[in-house]
Amino acid sequence: MTKEEKNALIEEITEILKNNNVIYLTDIEGLNAAQTSQLRRMCFNKKVQLRVVKNTLLKKAMERSGKNFGELFPTLKGMTSLMIAESGSTPARLILEVRKKSEKPILKGAYVEEAIFVGDNQLKVLENLKSREELIGDIILLLQSPIKNVVSALNSGGQTIAGLLKTLEDRAKS
Repeated sequence: MTKEEKNALIEEITEILKNNNVIYLTDIEGLNAAQTSQLRRMCFNKKVQLRVVKNTLLKKAMERSGKNFGELFPTLKGMTSLMIAESGSTPARLILEVRKKSEKPILKGAYVEEAIFVGDNQLKVLENLKSREELIGDIILLLQSPIKNVVSALNSGGQTIAGLLKTLEDRAKS
């Protein structure tokens, strides 16, 4: 590979890293052709990009990306594959599904919305991560609950301050 080809590949990987907030580093070494093909098919179906990269090129791309991947640099040993997704939990669920039949892929580390997870023991944590949209939905539901109580109290209290206070007091007691 020429120096120009390496630089072009580093720039391509850098753009992938810059434009994505869910990046998993995995080890798929040792999977046979059928297992690798099945993994690629599952990734495609779940909208996860899978790409095998050279560690030296990936490290340079990580350094150029402007993101803080510091804790992930020590994981760049052996064979490394990138898994890129929209949702932080999708690759973890996919890995766990594949591992029902195989020992690989192994999670080396993950970068999810600026948080770093290192080691295969983090799969369960990553599997249960909620997306940004899910978290916003949860917050909205929590905020709506007190508002519903006030509106309900206004309606049942004859729309007077005294009625509202009495209704809220009754609800607080129960």
